[in-house]
Amino acid sequence: MKLATGLFDYHLPEELIAQFPAENRDASRMLVLDRQTGACEIHPFNDIINYLSSGDGIVFNNTRVMNTRMYGIKNGTAGSAKVEIMLTSPVNTARNKWKAMIKPGKRTPPDTRVKLEPPDINQNPGDDWLTVLEHLNDGTFLVEFDSADIDGIQQQYGHIPLPPYIRRKDNPADLERYQTIFAKESGAVAAPTAGLHFTRELMTALHAKGVKQAELTLHVGPGTFKPVSVEDVTQHKMHHEDFLLPEATVAMINSVHESGHKILAVGTTTVRVLESCIDSSGALIPRTGSTDIFLYPPYQPKVADLLLTNFHLPKSTLLMLVSTFTEREKVLAAYELAKKAKMRFYSYGDCMLLK
Repeated sequence: MKLATGLFDYHLPEELIAQFPAENRDASRMLVLDRQTGACEIHPFNDIINYLSSGDGIVFNNTRVMNTRMYGIKNGTAGSAKVEIMLTSPVNTARNKWKAMIKPGKRTPPDTRVKLEPPDINQNPGDDWLTVLEHLNDGTFLVEFDSADIDGIQQQYGHIPLPPYIRRKDNPADLERYQTIFAKESGAVAAPTAGLHFTRELMTALHAKGVKQAELTLHVGPGTFKPVSVEDVTQHKMHHEDFLLPEATVAMINSVHESGHKILAVGTTTVRVLESCIDSSGALIPRTGSTDIFLYPPYQPKVADLLLTNFHLPKSTLLMLVSTFTEREKVLAAYELAKKAKMRFYSYGDCMLLK
């Protein structure tokens, strides 16, 4: 059955795209959407504690964003053309070879040597290089670093990879604010943004209330920002992302459901992992691997009972996933209300709770 991509389109004034995070993590607003009635209310984010009861559970994504955006000079010669490199994934166990996006790609042929530049002009410039090995069929590049110390390379030369709709350079504050408080498993090139609103104080309060907590990992890839370009949603080719669903998390989810309580999934990335780990009998099982699962209506999620998520781009796979929790019309009506209320959109913006 065909599903028109245009059904998930909406207009967003550019001034509503958040360019900076809220002053405090939990200072955002939260639009609460009743999945049954479509009724909406806007609350301070901290009110989320009122929508969870003792015995409920929260599952969040503990991926950590890498400093994968780098800049360099072709051939290391002063006055030569500058190059922007965005690492996406390692391709060997030594982690000195990576797939990457490069700008300007057409003017960066194979065998190009690039000398890396540190973010701070007052910083020791170092003498670290990479070589462009080949252009790949998907439009990315294969690059190889001279050094095998990729963690050191990222620390010295890497920038936090802010999304393309944040139209400013990264700053030192982004190193903290574009990571969730749960972040520990390095591997993402974009943050699981629904988790950005949580503070340690709120997590402590939720624990005291008897709300259980568990984690999983999905390393968010650059494809998360790619809009669906085909006219029929069902023809879209989804990107792969690596994930891990631990046994302890499965046990928590099963115990919560067996006791008649609810699971809150923090973000679409969490939902993607959970729905990727349902076996043929309908049971949730621990797994590790890579998923290209694409969730869109009329699919209905089988694990999460509530979803916390940020506001997403038009025609995006993320907006389509959100629309599996309730009717698309209710989601888009909620977006219109958020626009009228001047809520902040996208990665550094406000959020919505589907209950």
